[in-house]
Amino acid sequence: MPSPSSVGLLIEALPYIRKFQGKTFVIKYGGNAMVDPMLKDGFARDIVLMKLVGMNPVVVHGGGPQIGQLLARIGKESQFVQGMRVTDQETMDVVEMVLGGLVNKEIVHLINRHGGKAVGLSGKDGAMIRARKLSLRPAAGDGLPSEIIDIGHVGEVTGIDAELVSLLDTGDFIPVIAPIGIGDDGATYNINADLVAGYLAGTLRAEKLLLLTNTAGVLGADGRLMTRVDAASTEHLIAEGVIHGGMLPKVRCALDAVAAGVGSAHIVDGRVEHAVLLEVLTDDGVGTLIHA
Repeated sequence: MPSPSSVGLLIEALPYIRKFQGKTFVIKYGGNAMVDPMLKDGFARDIVLMKLVGMNPVVVHGGGPQIGQLLARIGKESQFVQGMRVTDQETMDVVEMVLGGLVNKEIVHLINRHGGKAVGLSGKDGAMIRARKLSLRPAAGDGLPSEIIDIGHVGEVTGIDAELVSLLDTGDFIPVIAPIGIGDDGATYNINADLVAGYLAGTLRAEKLLLLTNTAGVLGADGRLMTRVDAASTEHLIAEGVIHGGMLPKVRCALDAVAAGVGSAHIVDGRVEHAVLLEVLTDDGVGTLIHA
C-alpha cells in the first residue's frame, strides 16, 4: 500500500507533468549515474516515465572512464591536457568504439528494458554534429609559448542539424546520442558531452538542460547549495572565484544554453537515485537551477 509521503510526491508532481507535456529536455548522462547499477536503473526508469507522461527527453552521454579502461586493456596510456584527452587516431578508434558502440548501446538497452523505445545515434549519423578541431592554448601562468597545443582528434561543435532528433523525439522514440562529430575535412572528432548537450539544447530550444554530475550542485560563498540562481548572479560568482575548478566549465555550459534560449539549465546531483525526476517534478529538486 502506498505511503502518504508517496501520494504527496505524486500530487506535487502533477502540475509539473501538466506544464511540461510536449516539452523537450536534454539530459547529459555521466558520472556515478553511469557506473552504479542502482543509479543506472533509476536513470533509465526516469527517462521512460518522462516519455510516458508526455515529455520529450533527449539523452547525450559521456564515457570517459570506459574509454580509459579499454585503452588500458590494450596497453595504451591515457594522456590529458587541461582536462582534455589527447586523442590520436588509434585513441579515436577506441573512443568511437566505446561511445558509439558499447556505452551507447548499453544505455539504449537499459531504457528499452524498462519499457522505452530508445534509439542510439552518433553525431556522425546524418552528419548531425558538425565539428572542427579544438584549438587549445597553454593556460595562463604555464610559462609556455602561446602557440596552439595539438591534442589530436578533439573537437568543438560548429553546428547541429537536429532534424533527426526532433523527428524521433516528437514521436514515440527516445534519442540517445554519443558526442562524436564530423568535420568539413571528413575527420572524426571526440567532443565533450556537456558541450554537445548544451549546444543541442539551444538548437532544440529545449525547456530544460540537465547536466548530471558527482556533486550536489553549485555552492555559494558560504559553502551551501544554491538551489536557484539567475545568470547575472552566476557570472558574479564566477568573477569572485566562488565557482571554479571542475564546476566552472559545467556552469559556463549552462549559461551558454540559457543565453541560447533554453528555459533553464540544471546542475543535478547524479549520485541521488531518480535524480532526474526529482529535479524536474518536485519543488526542491536535487541540484542547482540556472535561469536567465
